[in-house]
Amino acid sequence: MQTKIEALAAEPVDPADALAKFGVGQPMRRIEDRRFITGAGLYTDDEREPGMLHAAFLRSPHAHAGIRSVDVAAAAAAPGVVAVFTGADWQAAGLTGLPLRPTIKQADGSPIATPPRPGLAVGRVRHVGDCVALVVAKTARAALDALELIAVDYAPLPCVVDAREALQTTAPALWPDHAPGNLGFLWRVGDADKTAGALASAAHVVTLDLVNNRLVPNSMEPRGVVVRHDAATGRVTLSGSIQNPFGFQSLLCELFGWPKDKLRCRADDVGGGFGCKNQLQPEHAMMVLVCEKLKRTVKWVNDRSGSFVSDAHARDLSTTVRLGLDASGRFVALAVETVANLGAYMSTNGALIPTLPTAAVLGGAYTIPAISMQVHAAFTNTVPVDAYRGAGRPEAIYLLERTIDVAARQLGIPAARLRRKNLIRPAQLPYRTALGRDIDSGAFETVLTRALELADEKGFAKRAALAKKHNARRGLGIAYYLEATLGPPADSARIAFAPDGSAVISVGTQSNGQGHETSFTQIAAAQFGIAPDAIAYRQADTDITPEGGGHGGSRSLQLGGTAVLLAARQIIAKGKRIAAHLLEAGEADIEYRPGRYAIAGTDRGVSFTEVVTASFDPARLGPDMAPGLDETARYEREGFNYPNGAHVCEIEVDLATGIPRIVNYVVVDDFGRIINPLIVRGQVTGGIVQGIGQALYEDTRYDASGQLVTASFMDYSLPRADDLPPITLELFQDAPTRTNPLGAKGCGEAGATGAPPAVVNAVVDALEEFGVVHLDMPLTREKLWSAIQGAKR
Repeated sequence: MQTKIEALAAEPVDPADALAKFGVGQPMRRIEDRRFITGAGLYTDDEREPGMLHAAFLRSPHAHAGIRSVDVAAAAAAPGVVAVFTGADWQAAGLTGLPLRPTIKQADGSPIATPPRPGLAVGRVRHVGDCVALVVAKTARAALDALELIAVDYAPLPCVVDAREALQTTAPALWPDHAPGNLGFLWRVGDADKTAGALASAAHVVTLDLVNNRLVPNSMEPRGVVVRHDAATGRVTLSGSIQNPFGFQSLLCELFGWPKDKLRCRADDVGGGFGCKNQLQPEHAMMVLVCEKLKRTVKWVNDRSGSFVSDAHARDLSTTVRLGLDASGRFVALAVETVANLGAYMSTNGALIPTLPTAAVLGGAYTIPAISMQVHAAFTNTVPVDAYRGAGRPEAIYLLERTIDVAARQLGIPAARLRRKNLIRPAQLPYRTALGRDIDSGAFETVLTRALELADEKGFAKRAALAKKHNARRGLGIAYYLEATLGPPADSARIAFAPDGSAVISVGTQSNGQGHETSFTQIAAAQFGIAPDAIAYRQADTDITPEGGGHGGSRSLQLGGTAVLLAARQIIAKGKRIAAHLLEAGEADIEYRPGRYAIAGTDRGVSFTEVVTASFDPARLGPDMAPGLDETARYEREGFNYPNGAHVCEIEVDLATGIPRIVNYVVVDDFGRIINPLIVRGQVTGGIVQGIGQALYEDTRYDASGQLVTASFMDYSLPRADDLPPITLELFQDAPTRTNPLGAKGCGEAGATGAPPAVVNAVVDALEEFGVVHLDMPLTREKLWSAIQGAKR
């Protein structure tokens, strides 16, 4: 998108000054924040135009029920209503189920179960919040009022909400014809026989059963889209609060059988995503169908209540972990068996999250010779589950770091020492894991040691003793995380200069608040030696770049940022030919430093901005030189890279109330080369807060009838500012990755990956004297109080 910051010509800037202020590694303040904090952002609900229609969805109040009939006559006749749609309209359009992204195979090589997910329910609803009907009206109020006039005759059916129960032979069947026994798939990775053999011969085997709790994403801006029809061209444009316009374009065109040039998808400002806006949902498909039928602009914005029962939920895994150690405490094998809750339907990425991304970092930053993993995935009468910040990697690190802490206690080895003993050594790099991943860089023990120093590990015993004097207990929790940059493997960027020296960067990747507008501009400005306010930024539009992977998997800087760098280098290379012509010198004799071309060994030169101006004057160009400086670059991932770091959490638990209070939090992160430390710190802090939320507060509960009993902020707790600790963050930059020209590793999901095990380890450490070995998240004050009281009885 074109930002509201105008692409003005740069004032004369000293290139050295530009590099000092705005160059790579400088804490440049975010360009986009001014429009956000002054209300000048453009979000979905800001879109207005004459004649725009508004849509509202009727959602099922039942977790599982047959639909005998849907009577829309009264709603269709209501004031302001333009049309009402039901599942019959979906069928009449010749549509079956929403398409999925490329997915996995079952352990035996057969396809996974992918029962059809319609835009509106056909014959049966399978979770509370399932879309049943759609009203389109002249105002949003009229559409909502008309929903109450729709009469649906439901035939309630038995339901199941727990994935382990869903796999029992007596469980109600959600998809008897598509997923017998409610099994979505059985997936395996690793050498199971080798792992079993290593466990059988291990001196110690530590077993831990744990649950990774279900989360509701709760992005600040709810999901929503505006869909427009162009009468002149027949094209359809979908814009809105989405994470990957190119992915949406591909899936929607597959659904409707359209060529890609029929559908334009774009995203303006998006108020948070965290993965929950990376899926094609029924509402998106229905909005496109409605627009195509009515040939009118239609807007839909979810409300918060609707978000709780329709935004893709996350996590919800029950896992048994077995960690084998030899007599000296070295890890010899890791076996993981998980039951994953898919929800009522297979979501866009639903099969991927508990499998491939989890396996990508299973084993963490440790030397573990044998690893195996098995996943049973079950359909249940709950909201479908998909990606959420970290998308599989937090789950892998949580199960590993919790089990290591349990092992340390069982073996009587300090938790930090056991980790040090097993971390990958520098001499082992590049290290190929037991699951075939190549970790190219890192200084894991150095990072852990520094984090413990900053946390004052040596002084902890004294602080813990003081806490006992006021009826509290302190615990110190350590977690070493390993992340992986995943997501679509390529991205593109275009940089186009204007005669006045201003430029526009257009990228296929997308920011949902991560600060790409600043980081990518910073990369280009540093290359050109110009001020950032001379560069405008556009993103996330299928019409302006040939491809794009959106955001997700901490991929954007590695891929999109490198594409910007390569496009800048192409412009500089063309500029070098122009400079040689202007200076009447050979191209080989021209040297470039940011902001200036010069003849080597002389003081004769020309500024970059002068070259830009000359590039638009054919009279000043050499033969066969096309006017202008406008280059597009594509970058494809050369290899995965692995952000990593150490989290140390110190927590105090009040014994009288069970209230946990984080008193100190330290993290040392290895993200390779840092482009903007200010933005990185913001990303890490936000991720830590979300991780703390999962560990201590966020509790998604269904009752036996399939009702979501935590369906509002009255019941679903999020961390507040006064719940949060001071966070000490240090960035380690001495192990840059060699997998991309920037040397950068992703940072967006790291905080949410390391925080949950660090917090839980700290709480369990605090309550060790009460016999607490493990507690499942969230560790609410009620749960902690009960554990303390139970030990006293």
